[in-house]
Amino acid sequence: MRDILISDFGGVLTTPLQEGFLAYQEESGVSLEELGKAMGLATEEHGDHPLFVLERGEITESEFRDRIEVHLDDDFDLARLRSLYFERLDPNRQMIDFIFHLRTRGVRAALLTNNVREWEPLWRAKLPEIDELFELVVDSAFVGLRKPDPAIYELTLERLGGASPGQCVFVDDLDVNCETARSLGMAAVRFVDAGQAIPEIESALAGE
Repeated sequence: MRDILISDFGGVLTTPLQEGFLAYQEESGVSLEELGKAMGLATEEHGDHPLFVLERGEITESEFRDRIEVHLDDDFDLARLRSLYFERLDPNRQMIDFIFHLRTRGVRAALLTNNVREWEPLWRAKLPEIDELFELVVDSAFVGLRKPDPAIYELTLERLGGASPGQCVFVDDLDVNCETARSLGMAAVRFVDAGQAIPEIESALAGE
């Protein structure tokens, strides 16, 4: 029987992440396609994807903006994008309540998130009970690693007191992150919605 849940934050414990980006596209006229192309050009220029570098805490939010806006015809208002992103991000109470329920049953829980250093107060404010819900929070921007790098999963296990992958159920909304978890020996649940994920997590915890 597995006794540790390792959960993603955005898109699992919150509503889907794309809503804020779509709102910014509608308001600013800067399409997601244009943003993606600008990030691709910034990757060629600097040798690594700007979002990945940002989420590893290697550049600041303002440096991230500078790398992208030089490749856009229109101004890139990152402050406005951030504002819309968090305005559209709501807690997924069904999943949060489920994890609280697991904790009452003795299941340990850790949060493993790719995030932005400057955004920590904002995302934590969406889940004020986070330190009650999780015994451990591993934030990519503060450890210099990000999913799907196996090293951040291994760091999480180490910080859980040397837990083994076989003790863990990992849940994330991205396939690539789940694939790494499985390759390390964890059970993994690709989150689509709470109605699908909760019974799959329960089965995985039971070792089924």
